[in-house]
Amino acid sequence: MINLEFYSPEEKVEYPLFEKKGIELYIKRDDLIHPFISGNKWRKLKYNLLKAEEQKKNHLITFGGAYSNHILATAAAGAKFGLNTTAFIRGEEVENEILSFCKIYGMQLIFTDRETYKNKSKLFQEHYEENQNAYFIDEGGAGKEAELGCREIVKELKQNYDHLFCAAGTGTTSAGIINEIANQNLNTIFNMIPVLKGGSFLKDDISSLLEKNHQYEIHTDYHFGGYAKTQTQLIDFIKDLAEKDFFQHGSKILMIHTGGIFGILGMLDKFK
Repeated sequence: MINLEFYSPEEKVEYPLFEKKGIELYIKRDDLIHPFISGNKWRKLKYNLLKAEEQKKNHLITFGGAYSNHILATAAAGAKFGLNTTAFIRGEEVENEILSFCKIYGMQLIFTDRETYKNKSKLFQEHYEENQNAYFIDEGGAGKEAELGCREIVKELKQNYDHLFCAAGTGTTSAGIINEIANQNLNTIFNMIPVLKGGSFLKDDISSLLEKNHQYEIHTDYHFGGYAKTQTQLIDFIKDLAEKDFFQHGSKILMIHTGGIFGILGMLDKFK
């Protein structure tokens, strides 16, 4: 039986401006779950792994770009639980640290031109339709099983928050959080920050996973170039929210650190 129990702490960020404004800021450190199966990647894989086990399938097939944390997480999870793994990689064949770690964990990489890559279901069928051991996991781990895992972010919280902020790539993590906030009838305002330009398209993706029509906020102007990228303006923006009294006195705010291999220390240094 696969054991997927883990712990993710809520850590308070001490900063003079927050104390002055009567604001409490916490970060849920999902990046500490595992060094390679980090953050929401664990959560998105959890119920997929359990479903694969239930269906007696031992070969995980997934998809992603050459720098995908999801690809690395799947490779590491396969090695940890004794499963074979294969990933279709979007674009021309390249080498980098992420893919090197994937190979170390025993993952097979299939580089696929961008046009062919678009039809992932067809790729899976063409290569693995006759393979009874193959289990399909969508790009980024997106899907219902992933949404179920991301609900546990809210279930684990030790206290109630007025605002919850989370970055979004596919919208699956956001959908899970929104569903659980609604399920518990919490008075928490969920704020989603798309990491890609033009992120308003995520509304449609999230809607397909929502169980109730629950209110949330989406902020599309703070992607700053895509995944794992930041600028000085972004850090200043976080401080300015407090300085300009965007949050009411006494507000409790939670930021979700969704993991990845780059860590949080560089971000926190900017608050010094």
